[in-house]
Amino acid sequence: MDEWLPLPNVFGRLLDTNDQDQWPPEATLLIAANDGNVRRLKEIARGLDVNGRGINSVLRRTTFKGMDALHAAAGGKGKLPICRYLVEEAKMDVNKRDTFKGKSMTPLQHAVFSGNLPIVRFLLDHGADLHQEGSLGGHERCTALHTAAEKGRCEIAKLLLSRGAYVDGKSCHMTPLQLAVHGGHDSTLKILLDHNADPNKEINLSTPLTIALCTPSLSCLKLLIQAGAEVNEIGNPLARAAREGLTEAIKCLLEAGANPNTTDCYGRFPIELAAVYGTREDVEILFPCTSPIPTVTNWSIDGIINHMELERKQREDDDFVEARKSDLKRQGGDAFKKQDYINSSAFYTQAVKVDQYDAGLFSSRSLCWLRTGDGKRALGDAVRCKMLSPKWSKGYYREGQALILLKEYEKACDTLSEGLELNPMCDELDKLYWEAMDLKNSSTGAA
Repeated sequence: MDEWLPLPNVFGRLLDTNDQDQWPPEATLLIAANDGNVRRLKEIARGLDVNGRGINSVLRRTTFKGMDALHAAAGGKGKLPICRYLVEEAKMDVNKRDTFKGKSMTPLQHAVFSGNLPIVRFLLDHGADLHQEGSLGGHERCTALHTAAEKGRCEIAKLLLSRGAYVDGKSCHMTPLQLAVHGGHDSTLKILLDHNADPNKEINLSTPLTIALCTPSLSCLKLLIQAGAEVNEIGNPLARAAREGLTEAIKCLLEAGANPNTTDCYGRFPIELAAVYGTREDVEILFPCTSPIPTVTNWSIDGIINHMELERKQREDDDFVEARKSDLKRQGGDAFKKQDYINSSAFYTQAVKVDQYDAGLFSSRSLCWLRTGDGKRALGDAVRCKMLSPKWSKGYYREGQALILLKEYEKACDTLSEGLELNPMCDELDKLYWEAMDLKNSSTGAA
């Protein structure tokens, strides 16, 4: 259901009229369910009972746009009697998913989405599966707890957890905690943390901490740090805060031990990012705890700001960019041939600072990380390579290599399969795919 529109408005748009007398009876039946009007519901169902099978039979089989009466009632105005009638008398399926507008939500998820706590409790008491998965707002494999977290339904989240909901979820998609942070729902976040949700769980190179900085939510950030979130892990949270100009977040992360002397994936230090995207205050906060950067000749607050302004102007000179990038790529390649993978990666990092849109640079640096055994960094660069050049199969190959190194064999198979769809004749992709498949089967057998 569209989250910002009541069901009658949604149907009005779909049917191009708000005159319910012109709607099909299946649509008006769902509106009656949504409104909690049992009398009207039975009246419409009686009119649809052309075969004389009874109104309960009609209710069980009638849908409109993939939604049935129980979906509409559970997500509607919160009238418990109509849900009781549909479940106890009409014997409607409490675990049936809808297909309304491409969604896949159970009655329980509809009730959670709309914040109908009594109906949530009723459905659970009548066999609703709180672990059943559906889709929600573009997020796949979401349970009722995911829905509660995404919407910030505190009391419902408590109820679901008390009934045994998996606090971290069971899928490889976003966790309930990540969804709560994404929505800036600090109260729901605290409930999940109090139930031992993992504040460091990484999904697709995102952690709750990096999500809190994207939202942004300072209260969520503080709660995560108090719960033990790692401030120096994936995504370089301090660099992200500097890039977003989040002054209070910068202070909070530094107090928690964030290292100002590590770069982001493009080789930029937090203080450099602050000089470009933040405020002078951000640079002043970072300056005392940042080690001098060799390329900045005048190591002072004004010197850093002026240096970054000069770099910006140089990047606007295409000839300078190409010459500098070409030189750094050559040095990176020479170091790689000597098996000096650390220095090779450093040259590629400098090249990325010059041109952050060159997918080949990320592919080359990913290979350096692979040779040093750093699977997480290798994966991060492979994913960026894919994002920059989604039709280049090399990115899929690098991601597959990294996932194998991380022993994520099933994900490796999926990624390499996607790469083979792009380039079916690529021998290295094909060979690596079957290697990943063998490893996947071996690990499954061992388990």
